[in-house]
Amino acid sequence: MEDFIEQYNKYGFKSNLKINEPMKNHTSFKVGGNADIFINVANKDELIKILELVYASKLPLTIVGNGTNLLVKDSGIRGIVLKYCEDSYQLDGTNINVSAGMLNSKLSYILLENNLSGFEFASGIPGSIGGAIYMNAGAFGSEMKNIVQSVTFLDLNDKKIYTYYNTDCKFDYRESVFQNKNTIILSTILNLHNDKKENIKSKMDEYFKKRKETQPIDKPSAGSTFKRNENYVTAKLIDDAGLKGYKIGGAEVSTKHAGFIVNDGNATAEDILNLIDYVKKVIYEKYNVKIENEMRIIG
Repeated sequence: MEDFIEQYNKYGFKSNLKINEPMKNHTSFKVGGNADIFINVANKDELIKILELVYASKLPLTIVGNGTNLLVKDSGIRGIVLKYCEDSYQLDGTNINVSAGMLNSKLSYILLENNLSGFEFASGIPGSIGGAIYMNAGAFGSEMKNIVQSVTFLDLNDKKIYTYYNTDCKFDYRESVFQNKNTIILSTILNLHNDKKENIKSKMDEYFKKRKETQPIDKPSAGSTFKRNENYVTAKLIDDAGLKGYKIGGAEVSTKHAGFIVNDGNATAEDILNLIDYVKKVIYEKYNVKIENEMRIIG
């Protein structure tokens, strides 16, 4: 690890390297042990050079986004964690080419200022564009797959850059091809349409109001904890089982929305994992249904 840091420091990168960095600083759950090395990667050129150093070091590599759909275990992450942070964009008519590191909230206001509609559903989804594509994020009846024209990514196996078009991405409910590939999403082209600014802002405000009324956005979480199913409403099963408000340590089944597990104060990752397992166990015993996690668990 010392050799890697020595080599890294020789280049004077704009990217920011931290040693023994608490992952609770980089996840919306506000839990997680330390990463041996954490690097906020500034741009594509530096990413490629840093990856060369990573491969030469033979240290384990983990790629993360903005940490809003992620639970890091208390044991932390060995080796190197990279977060791609570039957030540039270029407009071309009703299309926008945007880097994967841009936050959904920031992009939504760029689009608002340019009278471009179609992204309002994602304006309140925490996280980055790269993460939204990776998970095919969705809300209020729309998903990323409805607006993605293409995705450019770096294949970590052959170190080459590729572009996939919408159908290549194999989008499904909270799924994409990138979950089964060793890649870093670099950018995407989104296909939008013109509308009046007041109409776009009205939708954004409406969706924010609905989130505030129905979701525990005032407490740390990773969004919806369990996947939806076409045969049942997962949150209703949890509510009907009397699990709203059930706690293990600082982890709690939200009293506002039973599909969310929240950090109600000083939770550990173990508390959250134990509560997830308990909820799954109760739902299986009561309804003979196996519910699945929606978030990514690493460490």
